[in-house]
Amino acid sequence: MDLLSHRTARTQHGLLTHQQAVATGLSPRDIARLVRAGAWARIRKGVYADAEAYAAADPHREAPMIRMRAVVLSLARTPVFSHDSAAIVLGLGVPDAARAAVHVAQPEHRASRKAGGVVTHGAPFRDDEVRVVDGLRVVGAARTALDMARFHGLWPGVAACDAALRSGVTRADLEAAAAVMRGWPYKARVDRAVGLADAGSESYLESLARGLVVDLGIGTPQTQFGLTDGHRVAWCDIRVDRHVFEADGLLKYAADPDRALREEKNRQDFVCGFKLGVSRITLHDCLAGRRAALRRLAREYADTCARFGTSIDDLAPYVLPSSARLARRSG
Repeated sequence: MDLLSHRTARTQHGLLTHQQAVATGLSPRDIARLVRAGAWARIRKGVYADAEAYAAADPHREAPMIRMRAVVLSLARTPVFSHDSAAIVLGLGVPDAARAAVHVAQPEHRASRKAGGVVTHGAPFRDDEVRVVDGLRVVGAARTALDMARFHGLWPGVAACDAALRSGVTRADLEAAAAVMRGWPYKARVDRAVGLADAGSESYLESLARGLVVDLGIGTPQTQFGLTDGHRVAWCDIRVDRHVFEADGLLKYAADPDRALREEKNRQDFVCGFKLGVSRITLHDCLAGRRAALRRLAREYADTCARFGTSIDDLAPYVLPSSARLARRSG
């Protein structure tokens, strides 16, 4: 039986509860048979979706949100989502959205606990911190970004703070949210994440890559370093002295790999023509390959300094103001 043919499922983002299915005339045995046959997917106990539609959902946003909506249908009261779940809904980025548990906030709980695939957090929040996005109640971006720092570590938290700033949250908003956490675990980490936040990092990977550069201990990185010769413009993700660091994600190669590779090579040749060194940073470098990446980046940076020095005073006629990048993004 086609689950999506049920009017109730269509009004519930493609989900149907066990009781609703029984109300249509199906028996529990019929439902179990549909699940075994692969026609229906059990999202959580007592909540089902069309298996084909669920398999086709974007694993980084749509599928996690389906799991959140299933939690809404299975709880007696409408939950407020927090941590990874709120970050997914708000577009702040998470370490592993495809496998993230569902996180809800219930201030009456004294501590966090996990049951039935749902992590319940007891940290208090204010009613005015709650937002409704795509029909889901979530803790707002400033608080969620700081919760990501407390829950996942400094640089996932910085990445969430970066994204929050890009979405319109101000540094003052982050500082106000951090002030409430006085005496909470990992407060020092939260404060450092707020201090390191930079809206110039334009993606989760760029934020993690900046973390690698910071850990090199070579100076404060500049985000979005722009160069032009009057004809061509190039924006580099991160710069320290005469060395730039590029976050190398796979998405830009997906549609037309050959063209993307040619354009990237031409772009790097253009940047190097200003007597700048270039390092490329992948997600693997930021995670499992971090130690090896730090050694490689230190060598490449030292080589640039030995060849070209550190001052960029000679590049003043070619350097674009950061406001030019902001104007292009807002336009």
